[in-house]
Amino acid sequence: MARQLNVDTLQQDFWKEEYLKELMLRFRWHQRYGASVKARQEQLRQRRQATKVPLKLPVLPSPAPVPPAEQPPEEPAGTAGCTQEGEMKPVAPEVRQLLYQGVSQDGEGRRRYLTRRTACAPEEKYYTPVTTNFVYGWQMGEPGKVYVPPSPKCRIESFFRKNGAFSLLDPRDVAM
Repeated sequence: MARQLNVDTLQQDFWKEEYLKELMLRFRWHQRYGASVKARQEQLRQRRQATKVPLKLPVLPSPAPVPPAEQPPEEPAGTAGCTQEGEMKPVAPEVRQLLYQGVSQDGEGRRRYLTRRTACAPEEKYYTPVTTNFVYGWQMGEPGKVYVPPSPKCRIESFFRKNGAFSLLDPRDVAM
């Protein structure tokens, strides 16, 4: 909205009166509600300051140290397979040590351990088949060698017909 440059005294008096009305209205509102607004603002300020103070947790006395439990004697290597604990057979110690050597990102540690465990057949890792998928091929042994011919028997030049979609069939294209 453009400003009018030719303002007469009537318009000047109108704007002066409007300004004074608004000023008096604000003054009356401030007299009525100013104290309650200031009190509310002070409460909020105190709450914010209270939340800025860090909480200190009570210090608990440390519990008495627990005496170390006696470890059961280790079983000889020959009797380890006699007692069955769970579904999986125990992992060989040299394979278990792979977990603690190196970092997985470098192909060592957990990654090498998992690749070594994956290379083992399920019969070497489990006592019995755990799932129904394990039943297929359980204790079948090594798979036989499969002969793969050096080149395929037939070669497809193109997916499309040589002589178009609506042309008559060539006798050589018909299977007998």
